[in-house]
Amino acid sequence: MPELPEVETIRRGLEKYLVGKKIESVEIKLIKQFSGDKHNIENQKITKVDRFGKGLVIEFANNYCLAIHIKLTGQLVYRGEDQPTHLDVSKTRVGALPNKWTHVIFHLNHNATLFYNDLRQFGWLKVTQKDKLKDLPFFKELGPEFFKELTLEKFTQILAKTKGPIKPLLMDQKKMSGIGNIYANDALFLAKILPTRPANSLTSQEVSALFSAIEKVLTKGLENGGSSELTYVNALGEEGNYQNHTLVYGKEKKKCPTCGGIIKKTMLAGRGTFFCSNCQK
Repeated sequence: MPELPEVETIRRGLEKYLVGKKIESVEIKLIKQFSGDKHNIENQKITKVDRFGKGLVIEFANNYCLAIHIKLTGQLVYRGEDQPTHLDVSKTRVGALPNKWTHVIFHLNHNATLFYNDLRQFGWLKVTQKDKLKDLPFFKELGPEFFKELTLEKFTQILAKTKGPIKPLLMDQKKMSGIGNIYANDALFLAKILPTRPANSLTSQEVSALFSAIEKVLTKGLENGGSSELTYVNALGEEGNYQNHTLVYGKEKKKCPTCGGIIKKTMLAGRGTFFCSNCQK
């Protein structure tokens, strides 16, 4: 599932190309993925594109907004006269637009279009009033976010209250938002902490090291436009590059970049977990 770097990369692209435009009409091809009255956002000027954890919010000049969660395979791909002349569009992840995975089409002024594609159809789009956004369960239950509300002090308190393994805790969006499997694996490796360690067993030095490591890998992910796993692309349909810079994620049986040992894989809370038993304790 796209994590903070991927969703923030999409947000930045949407902000660049959508703000100031109007949605003239909304074409819904798969009703189960769209809820709310589309007429509340038609012919309305887009004023802002925001992000909360892994969720996106497109705000309009009236009192409405469009909340979006792309989940596992959702895509938001923009096409318009103001897009770059040369695009490195992913042929394997996007292809022609619209395509058989295009479920919602936003027709904008200035001959622009925003396509919502979703192979697995797990994502959702909801029209709601701005002041009721936080009433939606996803946004209401979000924990504090890295780079925003989540301070080292709050991070320390969350870990101290949890007896379970540290890795699933890092991915629990109700405890802390934004980080998922890719960056949790790499951050734990960078901090030299085993994914199976009880969260409340970490020393203050380890907690500090982990907090710093998470911010480092998330920043690296942002710098590389996210990681293109499954169907992830940015707002123009281009792939990210972090998958070429992962530390241990997806590298089972390959050499550890630090000690030269062999990276192992196990399943933890149903997710593939990669680690070096020599470097991580």
